[in-house]
Amino acid sequence: MKGFFKAVAVVTVFSVCEKFLGFLYRIYLSRAIGAEGVGTYQVALSVFGFLFTLIASGTPITLSRLMTKYRAENKAEKVSKAITAAITYTLLIAVPICLICYLLGDNLSFLFADKRSLKVFFVLLPGLIFTSVYSVLRGVFWGNKDFLPYSIIELLEEICMIVVGIIVITFMHDKANGAFGAGVAVISSYVLSFTLATIVFFARKNKLASPKSEFKPIIFASAPITAMRTVNALAVSLISVILPHRLIAAGFTESQAMSLFGSAAGQAIPLLFIPTTLIGSFTLVLIPEISENYYRNNSADLKADVEKAIKFTSVLTCFFIPVFFVCGEQLGIIIFDSAECGKYLTASAFLMIFMGLDNITTSILNSMGCEVQTLLFCVIGGVLMLLSIWFLPTFIGIYALLIGFSFVYIITTVLNLILICKKCPEKPQVLKYLLSSAAITLPTLFLGLMVESLLINFLGIFFTFFVCSSIMCTFYGMLAFGFNLIGFEIVKGKAKRFFKKKPQTA
Repeated sequence: MKGFFKAVAVVTVFSVCEKFLGFLYRIYLSRAIGAEGVGTYQVALSVFGFLFTLIASGTPITLSRLMTKYRAENKAEKVSKAITAAITYTLLIAVPICLICYLLGDNLSFLFADKRSLKVFFVLLPGLIFTSVYSVLRGVFWGNKDFLPYSIIELLEEICMIVVGIIVITFMHDKANGAFGAGVAVISSYVLSFTLATIVFFARKNKLASPKSEFKPIIFASAPITAMRTVNALAVSLISVILPHRLIAAGFTESQAMSLFGSAAGQAIPLLFIPTTLIGSFTLVLIPEISENYYRNNSADLKADVEKAIKFTSVLTCFFIPVFFVCGEQLGIIIFDSAECGKYLTASAFLMIFMGLDNITTSILNSMGCEVQTLLFCVIGGVLMLLSIWFLPTFIGIYALLIGFSFVYIITTVLNLILICKKCPEKPQVLKYLLSSAAITLPTLFLGLMVESLLINFLGIFFTFFVCSSIMCTFYGMLAFGFNLIGFEIVKGKAKRFFKKKPQTA
């Protein structure tokens, strides 16, 4: 257990640093190239993300699970074969896709409402090969529970993107070129992470072997996860393509449509993922443990791990909801100088608990071999998302995106929780904890609204946000401790050991 918490601490520290730097860079991008430039960049990145998901999204978690399974079954000789099969399989898909896209050239312009996004997409395209192979190597690190090099590489990748991005964008003269510069920064970071991961892979004495016998396990195990994430990525890409068109059809100009899309998808939505990002480091370390307990039939430990993951997720995500709901508008103005982004944050705040729970429960189910079921849940949510962004922009504009996300995350979370309870031999007890975590957000919200209304006319936006969010966070923490959602067990244990020590005598 000590090793588990040490691994979580290491991954969390590096992850927080990486995401904080990325957060600052997103602020820089928003101010340097504007919401319209961010929209142009975001559309290209979404299409690129779809292709990456199609190629390699299911391979890392599948590879790490197979490595864990083979070692649990004392078949360690299969590990190197599985790694080689995963790399080969990835390259056999990535290279042809890149070649086809370059051969099609301007014929791909129909994918983009704004043709400037096509230029950004083509500069990103070679990165598919580098980042796809790196994703497989990342799965190797996960399977070996070797989290330190992975964490360092991720941080260096982020730093590279930021440094290159700032340098390149500084010499650009308009927003479209700024978006192109952001694309150059992304591919530079992909080349760096691929290079470093390859060096570390061989330095850690990992080996390649004949992949022939492991192609089938890799393909069949990763296909459902890849399909599920491809559906998600396809939905995101289709949103990037369809939503601007539907906004234009609803009466917005092309510039307004890209600006609204940039404010929502490029500025607000990434902020809503902050709790999920923090959960990621915990998930990264815990999922191999869940997979190992599942395959070894350790039902008591499996139940405890699932409860731990879901409870941690619920209390952390609910911690952020009052801040985003009450202070969303101030946050949007302070960070992005965008009142539109702030309004979207306020309206979307409640989604954070479902975003976090969807992420953790899907990871748990995939580690237990339920990839087909999670794919089905994902498809249901994706269809409802697309229907929302097709029909609703005429009535509610960009907020059609919020309704679509609500369908996706709420439906998949509920279905995932039901399936987890069915799959675990000992049923996890989480419903009461989830309801309690959500319930204590209500008094926190009311307190925050009262404080915000009293202070906004006197302290201004920045100080009101700081004071109000601090009060709400403190109040929520007190309620969480008071209702035993966050326990004192560790502190009590350390205190008892301290006071039991015999006093030293002269």
